[in-house]
Amino acid sequence: MSPALSTLTSAPPPTDLAALSALLRDAVESGASVGFLRPLTDAGLSAYWSGFVAPVAAGPRLLLVARDDTARIVGSVQLEFAQKPNARHRCELQKLLVLRSHRGRRLGFTLLPSAETAARTHGRTPIVLDTGATDPDGPLIDTVIYDQELSA
Repeated sequence: MSPALSTLTSAPPPTDLAALSALLRDAVESGASVGFLRPLTDAGLSAYWSGFVAPVAAGPRLLLVARDDTARIVGSVQLEFAQKPNARHRCELQKLLVLRSHRGRRLGFTLLPSAETAARTHGRTPIVLDTGATDPDGPLIDTVIYDQELSA
């Protein structure tokens, strides 16, 4: 079954916050370089997502989620809309996350174009994507043909 995609535009319910925390924990524990270090605490994860959702509701961020057939969040991608006056035409794609249990099902290939469409809908191009030369998502990024300047 293909994932159901949706955009979170307001504070998510506690079940979604818990699923987002589990998603981020899973990513970090599998070695993803997404700005967090192990060991993670439940309080730290909760604080991150609680702090993240306020700007989502206000508009400078967008959170797209993929849900499985039980409506549990199993993947997500974030867009951060630039706020500086000389950069309001662009955004940054951040934290493309998929649960290890759901990898290999093309969720990343589904989330990425959805994020691009959302960015264009908000008048944001180009989309900035910061990856590293050894990033495990390199094959996904290469496949969707991003022009990338690799960060060391």
